[in-house]
Amino acid sequence: MEKKYDVFGIGNALLDCVYMVEDKFLEENKIEKGLMTLVDEGKQKSIIEKIKSYDSFIQSGGSVTNSLYTLSQLGGSGYVSVLVSDDDFGRTYLRDLKNSNVITAGSSFTTGKGMTGTCLVLTTPDAERTMNTCLSISSNFSIKNINLNDLKYAKYLYIEGYLVTSEIAMDAIKECIQFANMNDVKIALTFSDLSMVKYFKNNFESILKTKVDLLFCNEEEAKTFSGSNSVHGSIEFLKSFTSNLVITQGNKGSLIVNEEEIITIDPYHVKAIDTVGAGDAFAGSYLYGITNGFTPKKSGDLASLLSSKVVSKIGPRLEKEEINSIKNFFK
Repeated sequence: MEKKYDVFGIGNALLDCVYMVEDKFLEENKIEKGLMTLVDEGKQKSIIEKIKSYDSFIQSGGSVTNSLYTLSQLGGSGYVSVLVSDDDFGRTYLRDLKNSNVITAGSSFTTGKGMTGTCLVLTTPDAERTMNTCLSISSNFSIKNINLNDLKYAKYLYIEGYLVTSEIAMDAIKECIQFANMNDVKIALTFSDLSMVKYFKNNFESILKTKVDLLFCNEEEAKTFSGSNSVHGSIEFLKSFTSNLVITQGNKGSLIVNEEEIITIDPYHVKAIDTVGAGDAFAGSYLYGITNGFTPKKSGDLASLLSSKVVSKIGPRLEKEEINSIKNFFK
């Protein structure tokens, strides 16, 4: 079967609202620094009210959507399955996907009643990002929001780790994996966030028991999931679940592990301003590379350079022109 989509992603649709704050703001509002915390609509609205005078950067997002935005701007074919509301935020979200050349299903799959999800990204002067996420309607994301007839035309199914907080999303993941295995679609998974690994390890284990083709994580997530104090120990543990492993290590670069070797990807040293979206950009770039004829090494180098540009600016994405200039550097 001819594959017309490089990557078919499933994840939460969230409006990203990036604010620059001091550590004091986090302390005063009892927000745990450096983690993603799920909050209800009342809590989210109260934080937004307190922070509305701060400088902000607002853009449609969500982890998998940001990755597929990067992949699509590089020239790949990205498809995302999400759930938004028929409100201003939701309509903006879907319009942004279309303008970014990210494909999605029709409104019968993507739109429901409620409030579109939001993610407050609170960035402190040390470039650390803390996220308050209100899933709202995204918490209802289920198999009903996924067009399996489109999934079979994808090279990869890409699963967002944030979905493991929801049992109906877990059911959707398992059904998608089963469908993918029957239709020659490879499976990629991202742990997404340390808090997901800490609190939903069992759900990740149930996914990984199916043996995924590609796993993305950072060093801390790898160590926490494996229970190992060393990167080498984490690699040995995770290799039993996947044939390809990508471990990002911040300003130390990254490691690409397959059954034959461990490839070291050098970092690009920049002044970090805002780390939000760096992992998503890395994953999107790497997925673009391996689905468009790049070697794992070249894919990793592309991902390293592109994600380094993301942390040197505010917000989770680069403009298309900058992405194209990076791509041209690798031709």
